[in-house]
Amino acid sequence: IVAAGSFKGAAEHLGISTALASKYVGRLEDRLGVRLLNRTTRSLSITENGEVYHQRCLKLLEDFDDLEAAVQDRQAAPKGRIRVTAPITFGEMFITNAAADFLNQHPGITLDLNLTDRYVNIVEEGYDLAVRIGDLKDSSLIARRLATTRIVACASPDYLKRRGTPHHPRDLNGQDCIIDANIQTGAQWMFREKGNPFPARPAGRFRVNSARAVREAALGGLGIALCPEFAIGDEVRSGRLKTILETYEPSVLGIFAVYPHNRHLASKIRVFVKYLHQRFSAREDWSLSGEEKSIEKGGETRP
Repeated sequence: IVAAGSFKGAAEHLGISTALASKYVGRLEDRLGVRLLNRTTRSLSITENGEVYHQRCLKLLEDFDDLEAAVQDRQAAPKGRIRVTAPITFGEMFITNAAADFLNQHPGITLDLNLTDRYVNIVEEGYDLAVRIGDLKDSSLIARRLATTRIVACASPDYLKRRGTPHHPRDLNGQDCIIDANIQTGAQWMFREKGNPFPARPAGRFRVNSARAVREAALGGLGIALCPEFAIGDEVRSGRLKTILETYEPSVLGIFAVYPHNRHLASKIRVFVKYLHQRFSAREDWSLSGEEKSIEKGGETRP
């Protein structure tokens, strides 16, 4: 009733009549000796006692679900649906292929993958897991580092031949830059000089909210781009794009699997996170330095 906001909505969800739903609440209030809901012909609100009772009931139901999952995990292979959200470019380039291999290994699991570059509240929106790149906000969620990625400035050889190669972030003034609207630092590109942040304010005629689209624009000679290395590895190795300002690259970014804290993590989530960590933690194909990406233990942390 609290979730539905009305007796009618709750009754429809449960497949019972509104009168019966009201009767059940009345019996519960009589047994407890307190009023749980204030109701009039026009409105419905939860009382203070009702809120306490409701929150405790939710916790008990969660504990019961955990208990059932723990028992089931001991008896059977992982099964069920996993709802996952991930950034569009990383999801299209890497999560999709990983998902195909994972599902082949676990026929009892189904995967619902939502690709979006907006920040998703996985608890409120009912997701089991999010893949996130960059600095994590403080929260009660658990985060496991899957990999790291560098953020690099790059451009096509043709553009650099026409406009010249910048040797310092301040040289970006007067250059055409391709703006990724999803970048966490907004209108600034953050570089580092002698260990300290060095902001630059790029200007350009093309702005887009996709790292993959930024890469394509750079390949087309529209200007200088700031991209995660996983999005441009093949293009740099083939010579179609050239990295610049390597000395001033910002700190590497973490790639994380983030999920709600739970005393008992369902086996389907646990095996998927373990699989992602094994698949991504030592990749060399997106590293422009050619160095193996070793992620120490990949332990769980709170962001």
